[in-house]
Amino acid sequence: MITETGKVVGIKGDQAWVQTIRTSACQSCSARSGCGQRALASVSGGRANQILVDNPVGARVGDEVEIGIDEQSLLRASLAVYGVPMALMIAATVWGYQVWGSDLAAMLGALGGLAGGFLAVRRWQSRAGAGYQPRLLRVSRIASVTCL
Repeated sequence: MITETGKVVGIKGDQAWVQTIRTSACQSCSARSGCGQRALASVSGGRANQILVDNPVGARVGDEVEIGIDEQSLLRASLAVYGVPMALMIAATVWGYQVWGSDLAAMLGALGGLAGGFLAVRRWQSRAGAGYQPRLLRVSRIASVTCL
């Protein structure tokens, strides 16, 4: 399970808006000099991200919570998002060139295959269900306000 700590910033019915600050473990990583994640984290400046998750633990606004996603789900989703459009783009490029024999047909085939791959992933995502969404695991610390 890949986990991240965040803060509940809003409640919407049975769901909670959780804000996380994008952090990176680059300082302790031995591969930090050649890693793309480090470059992305430095460009983003540690921006805050918000995600809507189911709230089975009853977290309230201001609570510090832990959210998580299964590693296998993340791996399958990443493969689908990157692999399917790329594979369809390559297949449509080869098909376009073999059928019409021109570079223009190959380029149009590549664009069509890429678009078709994105549409296929979007359709799959809408039917995939909650298994590919982060879950609110627990409330780490409840923020309390004392009034005198």
